[in-house]
Amino acid sequence: MDKPKFDRRKLRTIFIDCLIMVGLALMFAFNYELFIIENDFAPAGFNGIATMVEYKSGFSVGYLTLIVNVPLCIFAFFCISKDFAVKTAVFSVAYALFVLLLGDEVKLIDLSRVRYYTNGVDTIFPALIAGAIGGFVYGIAFRRNSSTGGADIIAKYVSIRDPMLNFFWINFAINAAIAFASLFVYTGGAAEEAIINYKPVCLCMLYCFLSSYVGNAIIKGSKTAYKFFIVTTHPEEIDAEIIKKLHHGATKLPAKGVYSNGDRTVIVCVVNKRQLVDFRNILKKYDDTFAFVETVNETFGSFARVK
Repeated sequence: MDKPKFDRRKLRTIFIDCLIMVGLALMFAFNYELFIIENDFAPAGFNGIATMVEYKSGFSVGYLTLIVNVPLCIFAFFCISKDFAVKTAVFSVAYALFVLLLGDEVKLIDLSRVRYYTNGVDTIFPALIAGAIGGFVYGIAFRRNSSTGGADIIAKYVSIRDPMLNFFWINFAINAAIAFASLFVYTGGAAEEAIINYKPVCLCMLYCFLSSYVGNAIIKGSKTAYKFFIVTTHPEEIDAEIIKKLHHGATKLPAKGVYSNGDRTVIVCVVNKRQLVDFRNILKKYDDTFAFVETVNETFGSFARVK
């Protein structure tokens, strides 16, 4: 019986992904220590719950991350995919260790001179910085078929079991609950004399919005483009201008008009953002031409250039 071939390329890719996840975990831990923990607000997802637990009880986010994510990663290994589970486990363990090393328990590095202290002043800057960094970490992790653990693992499982279910609303409900809970967690004083503090709620909401926005932008990719559908009776002329002026190819499909019952041609062409105006100027030259355009989040594949 032949032994299965050892795929060195796949192993190298997994190894590089794991190194990236360790780097992201370090960035996430610095983000937590520099901009979140000292400014009394809860970030999005499970990390927000862990932050509020640490604030009230002193139980470190690092330990709580391990307690929650280890069983979740084991679940992901059997119910989602081994690749996803391994890289998520690497991130979760590395993040927990970095938080413990950077925190007051070990204090491997003195961060007091670089921490962002608001000193009780209402400012949104810590949430802006933390949300942007958090979104970057989320986006890169998801693009590498990994996650930051916690609710992300549940989201991945739900998307596999029911692809039609929009998990956005579940994430929204979780983050809304965290924001509402922070209203009471970060309110000081006795229960009868406590003054409601809305600042943590606003910072939590801002963090959730910005991290989602940045994360989604990274997941969608930077190769955004515009897809034109052109219905015309001048396919040869338009094709020639697309090739000559835009240096793009196109795909032509035969079509028939419903109203006139006449023969038409549909041209499909994808161009980049900078060529949008040039393409419109080409189409303006021809009568009996109708077009509409759609945004393309990312393009894949490679085709030979037209000479």
